[in-house]
Amino acid sequence: MNVILFHSTFGLRPAVHAAADRLRAAGHEVRVPDLFEGQTAGTVEEGRDLREKIGTDELLRRAIHAAAPHSDQGLVYAGFSLGGALAQNLALGDEKARGLLLLHGTSDIAEGASVDGLPVQLHVADPDPFEPHDWLNTWYLRMQRAGADVEVHRYPGAGHLFTDPDLPDYDETSAEQTWRTALGFLETL
Repeated sequence: MNVILFHSTFGLRPAVHAAADRLRAAGHEVRVPDLFEGQTAGTVEEGRDLREKIGTDELLRRAIHAAAPHSDQGLVYAGFSLGGALAQNLALGDEKARGLLLLHGTSDIAEGASVDGLPVQLHVADPDPFEPHDWLNTWYLRMQRAGADVEVHRYPGAGHLFTDPDLPDYDETSAEQTWRTALGFLETL
């Protein structure tokens, strides 16, 4: 499977490369574009400042530019938090998308968005300050209305970016369950 994996607001850090290596070890071809062009953040606040400095439109343009040469192959779009939001926007606009794997983040869904049974899997902390229950319920219903085949996996007590071993949110048990489930999901596509 061809996967494009977008990093979080912390930038392209070792945990993203490790995730890509895990996917490659399972037989997938994985691309990890650097949307922050070499810059990384040490805190959520630094990441927000960096994201705001670059701008949402520019980040989306960079993500599209990274995916475009490979989209004819039928990509699985994946991402961590901010990267998940970008992946979702690209997958919903790509009629050849094979799947959408969201780790820790979602995005608004455009009115009238439509996909034909796009497989979507979301892994999120429970509770998650960036993905509150009310939002996730609304997001789930909108994704279903758009025609996606959605699975949501919640991890009680985990921090927002619980799959990143270099961050305080890390939860080893939840992270390992996420990767087992995500790899199984990719095998079905």
